[in-house]
Amino acid sequence: MELTCLSKGDGFHYPPCHMLNLCGFRILIDCPLDLSAIKIFSPVPSGVGSEASEYLSDESLDAQNPIQKKQKLERQLTCADLVCEEPWYKTVKALHLWEASFIDIVLISNPMGLLGLPFLTQNPGFFAKIYMTEVTAKIGQLMMEDIVSMHKEFRCFHGPDNSSFPGWIKNLDSEQVPALLKKVVFGESGDDLGSWMRLYSLDDIESCMKKVQGVKFAEEVCYNGTLIIKALSSGLDIGACNWLINGPNGSLSYVSDSIFVSHHARSFDFHGLKETDVLIYSDFSSLQSAEVTEDGCISPDSDNNYISTISSDNKDSLLNTEDSLEEMEKLAFVCSCAAESADAGGSTLITITRIGIVLQLLELLSNSLESSSLKVPIFVISSVAEELLAYTNTIPEWLCEQRQEKLISGEPSFGHLKFIKNKKIHLFPAIHSPNLITSWQEPCIVFASHWSLRLGPSVQLLQRWRGDPKSLLVLEDGISSGLGLLPFRPIAMKILQCSFLSGIRLQKLPTLVSVLQPKIFLVPDAVNQRISLAAIKTISILNYFENKTLHVPRIVDNPSVEITTDLASKLSWRKLRQRESFGIARLKGGLLMEDGKHRLVSGLEQEESSGKARPLRHWGSVAPELLLDALLKMGIKGSIEQSTGDNGSEDKSIIHIENPNSGLIEFSEMGTAIITGDENVVSQVFQAIDGVLDGI
Repeated sequence: MELTCLSKGDGFHYPPCHMLNLCGFRILIDCPLDLSAIKIFSPVPSGVGSEASEYLSDESLDAQNPIQKKQKLERQLTCADLVCEEPWYKTVKALHLWEASFIDIVLISNPMGLLGLPFLTQNPGFFAKIYMTEVTAKIGQLMMEDIVSMHKEFRCFHGPDNSSFPGWIKNLDSEQVPALLKKVVFGESGDDLGSWMRLYSLDDIESCMKKVQGVKFAEEVCYNGTLIIKALSSGLDIGACNWLINGPNGSLSYVSDSIFVSHHARSFDFHGLKETDVLIYSDFSSLQSAEVTEDGCISPDSDNNYISTISSDNKDSLLNTEDSLEEMEKLAFVCSCAAESADAGGSTLITITRIGIVLQLLELLSNSLESSSLKVPIFVISSVAEELLAYTNTIPEWLCEQRQEKLISGEPSFGHLKFIKNKKIHLFPAIHSPNLITSWQEPCIVFASHWSLRLGPSVQLLQRWRGDPKSLLVLEDGISSGLGLLPFRPIAMKILQCSFLSGIRLQKLPTLVSVLQPKIFLVPDAVNQRISLAAIKTISILNYFENKTLHVPRIVDNPSVEITTDLASKLSWRKLRQRESFGIARLKGGLLMEDGKHRLVSGLEQEESSGKARPLRHWGSVAPELLLDALLKMGIKGSIEQSTGDNGSEDKSIIHIENPNSGLIEFSEMGTAIITGDENVVSQVFQAIDGVLDGI
């Protein structure tokens, strides 16, 4: 088995991407888009927002020495530095270097991991089988269609551009361009140019989705009779999953960004991932927020009592509701801030697009406003909002238990349906929709994409409210508010940047591994450097690195073979002399690969049942001394002669048979020859050989 990390991603919106070589099949796991890269483009026509203040990324300064900081300060990033052309989109940088025709399987773990797939399926050499959950397929398709819809606004601003290479890249390859922009465009090592692509079309999305096979929760699918693939809930969001792959060479589990307990999605599935031969851990999301000790490592489970021994209590410690309650407190805080802004006469713009967070915020905000005296409308502006919100109430198997119970009792899984029906939540496909214009009133609360602040209605609304100190902008943590807000500065709005859980806390990783108990644990080097896994004594731990291939040793040296009881009863077993604990039998049939297992099948009836005798088949080399002893016991006398070759080494051995009849047996590297004119002697020699060698 081989594993290559093509990209470690950058949190929820840009998940990791891996290439796996398993049982001779090449498997691509996730194909995301780095949508944060489009922040280098200006969201508005040239000249608008030119009064924006200068900005320099603190993050880029912190990584430099004092001399470099001074050089950067001499040339600060301004709004004029942003690219005022139709955006291109950045894919996984190393993916374009792989031959598409060599990919056999694509596994998509969540909707964000689907956004770059149409770029791959456009390749005429791509014929891989694509698996993802039915929910990921639906939500991901709607997200891609929404991106295409929002992107059309750029063509209205800048006009169509059908060039095969973006001309704006040449303008950024100069010393005068701020380092932050060059890093986004060219990458840290300067080899990201091949990652920029023109956005796909609706036809490309449709063609891509026709190649997808959607799977249900825990449904087993078989690829080529060899691999059994199963999707298990990761708890990250609705429809997001981890993967379990079983094959003739053992079992493998792939753990992507995951959350153990969720208030909207089905919780993390432990059972299906237990005791696999290999566990690939690919959750990089918590590295930025991890708690680091003085020696640079993360203390195991600083929030809870860490249990170093493997016991049933470990799983219970992972399933505590502390993290999920903390998430609910964050959502409640967002609601209270929005209510305060509305009470002061200001509007709230929420650019968060994580479907689970949006659903919970809609529910909490609507309940909060209903119980208060505030009469503030909630607008959701998206080309796919109506279809997406309706769909989330039709997939109970991917929801948490509480919401499943609500559906069973006859209530909607999420409360937004009631508020949409009561005209307290208003859905509109675009900001210029006629019905929106007639329904508009301020103050209001608006859910509008895109979180990058470059696409969609969030751009126009931010331009509208940026000078209002009573209004509120809600961003998700991980979005560079400095570069993201650059085209809109100066900005007087209050800004609330929220950090929502998007993966496994590193403190809980040792406990998770103790619960799952894999034989080999593959962990990113960046993770292993920041958390001590020394407490896990019985597991082989291998580090893997970005853009490097890791070779994993074979776990199952002797794969098992299934055989039916009826067929086994017809076999004539013979014990081996050299290995008495082993038996061997001959079979006319075939060895098949079916459902990930070797199966032995019979093509014809066994010859013993028809009474026909079969000639014995032997293996190994005959020792002349042993054969002569066997012949003497049968009354055949003889002697051994050793002949030498030209170089003085022993070339061959010969047994001269003297009594009762003459003959000779010649041994060489090419084989054994029996020379005699007496058929009885030949028969006795064969009988003696059968007593010396193993055979069937």
